Amino acid sequence: MNKLIKMICATCTLVLVNTSTTLLADSSNFAGPYVAFTAGSFGAQVSGEANERKKTAEGDDGTHSKDSVSAGKVAAVTGLEAGYAIPLGGSFLMDIGANYLHGAAKLSHETDGEESATLSRGNVSFTMNDFVTAYIAPTIVLSDTSSMYVKIGVSQADVGVTGGITTPGDLRGETWALGTRTVLDSGIFIRTEAGYTEYNDISAHGKGAATGNSAAITSTTSYSASPTVAYGQVSMGFRF
Repeated sequence: MNKLIKMICATCTLVLVNTSTTLLADSSNFAGPYVAFTAGSFGAQVSGEANERKKTAEGDDGTHSKDSVSAGKVAAVTGLEAGYAIPLGGSFLMDIGANYLHGAAKLSHETDGEESATLSRGNVSFTMNDFVTAYIAPTIVLSDTSSMYVKIGVSQADVGVTGGITTPGDLRGETWALGTRTVLDSGIFIRTEAGYTEYNDISAHGKGAATGNSAAITSTTSYSASPTVAYGQVSMGFRF
C-alpha cells in the first residue's frame, strides 16, 4: 500500500508540474522507440538468517541455533535497454520499456553445528544475477532537449546456490527510480538514473546429504534472505 501511494504521489507531482510549466517544450522530441547501452554500478545488501536445528547421532535434541547474516557488495554492471515513449500532451510522455543488467551479489554462511553422522560443517551461499526490469516511466519535458521521469517497474533476477542446500525460485521485486534524459537533434540521447529494488524473501534448507565437494547439511537447517539493490547508471542510446 505504501508503494502504491508513492507511485500515485509521484505521478500526480509530474502532472502538476506539467500543467503549471511555462516552458514551450515539445514532447515529440522524445517520443518514439529507442534502444540504449547501459553502464553503472549497484550496491546489493542482503540480510539473511540461518536457523539450525541441532541433531546428533542419537536424534534431534530439539534445540535451535540462529545466525543473522548481512552482506553487501558494490559491483560494476552493464546492460541493454529498449522502450517506447508515448506522448500524452505537449510536455508529458509515458515511457514503457525493459532493461537487462548483468552483475552478481552473494551471501555466504558457514554452518556451525556439531560434526556428526547427520550434520557436518559446510559453506553455503546465495548468488543473484541477471537482473531484468519491465517498467513505466511518467516523464515531464523540461525543454526541447531535456526531460525528467519517475520509473516504476517489476524486476526479476536469477538465484543460484552453492553447498548442500536446495535452490529457491527466482527473485521478484519492485523497482523505483528517478532519472533525466537529454536528447540531441540526431536522436542520440543520454539518460542518468538512480533507483532501488526490493526483492521478495528467498529461502532454502539443507539436502541432508553431501553434494559434490560440499559437506552434508541436515534438512532441518534452513536459510532465508531479504535482498535489496540500490543502483546508479548512465545510458547512451538512439531514438528512432
